Amino acid sequence: MKYADDYLAQYKDCQWLPLDFLEGFMRDALIAAGVPAPDAAIIGDVLIESDRRGIDSHGIGRLKPIYIDRIRDGILSPTTTIEVVRERKTTAVLDGHNGMGHVVAKRAMQMAIDKARDHGMGMVAVRNSTHYGIAGYYATMATQAGMIGMTGTNARPSIAPTFGVENMLGTNPLTIGIPTDEPFPFVIDCATSIAQRGKIEVYARAGKPMPRGWVVDEDGGTTTDAAQALIDLTRGRAALTPLGGIGDEDGGHKGYGYATVVEILSAALQDGAYLKMLNGFDENHQKIPYPLGHFFMAINVEEFIDLARFQAISGDILRQLRASRKARGQDQIFTPGEKEHIAWEIRTTRGCPVPKALQQDMETLRKWYSLPHRFPWD
Repeated sequence: MKYADDYLAQYKDCQWLPLDFLEGFMRDALIAAGVPAPDAAIIGDVLIESDRRGIDSHGIGRLKPIYIDRIRDGILSPTTTIEVVRERKTTAVLDGHNGMGHVVAKRAMQMAIDKARDHGMGMVAVRNSTHYGIAGYYATMATQAGMIGMTGTNARPSIAPTFGVENMLGTNPLTIGIPTDEPFPFVIDCATSIAQRGKIEVYARAGKPMPRGWVVDEDGGTTTDAAQALIDLTRGRAALTPLGGIGDEDGGHKGYGYATVVEILSAALQDGAYLKMLNGFDENHQKIPYPLGHFFMAINVEEFIDLARFQAISGDILRQLRASRKARGQDQIFTPGEKEHIAWEIRTTRGCPVPKALQQDMETLRKWYSLPHRFPWD
């Protein structure tokens, strides 16, 4: 398959490592950083699932800079205490008390699934949580239970509203998973910005320019310097553009609108933090926690129709889309979740590509915690 060949070509300068090795390394590093072993296993599972699906921006690449560095800075609690603030038959509100977001999120989505199993639908809102990895992990929990799953989260300010230049909204993914009769579910898991910080970090680590239009500066212009963009985003001198891009001619107002929906559902239902409250810095520019909010929904398909019939119709829709006429020069039409499935098939046998910058992060963690792991490049 041409796509698979092109996919492998982009990683020609990387070291490939077995997935079980990477998962074990992440789990051991988290435990060494103070995370309880059961929670480290959950976090490792979420992160390796990202790497397994080819979502390099949210796997082991996030281990040091997002999780362990924040634990060491004292702005992320390695132990997670989950408080049930309010609960009804089909809903609940949880408080994560600045613990590990993956642990809070998995509990919340499981609660939504259990409620949907009993009552047809379930929704759980979360406050005072932290970065929870790929949103698709939780939507897929629902599809594996024969349900439609939905989740979203707010994040530190990154996106400028349409016609603005100030970073106000997070990248705020609105993620939906739908079970099908194919080997993989339909999963749309993407930011409401053109690209999220994680993708810019991938370009920065590789020393490559990012595409134009991803970032808007204080004058309304754009840049392709990924490393400088990350600095400017942190300091409020630049912002990500919403889906559709700068202005409204190409639909930037639509991405802005969806990002705002996620912000509201991640803050208003649970009486949580929002917008500039998620900056991660106090008035003296000292680091403070990011009290993120999430929401999780599960819809029990069997309450509407036989699950097998639903899956067959969903699968047929996707197959007809892929079989439709292709543009000149294009070999394949994809449906959401398909590229991740192809990556999953490749990486299950080959492993995960690790670029040099990420190798250095792994070496740093090994040194900090005297981990026994040996790397192929040693």
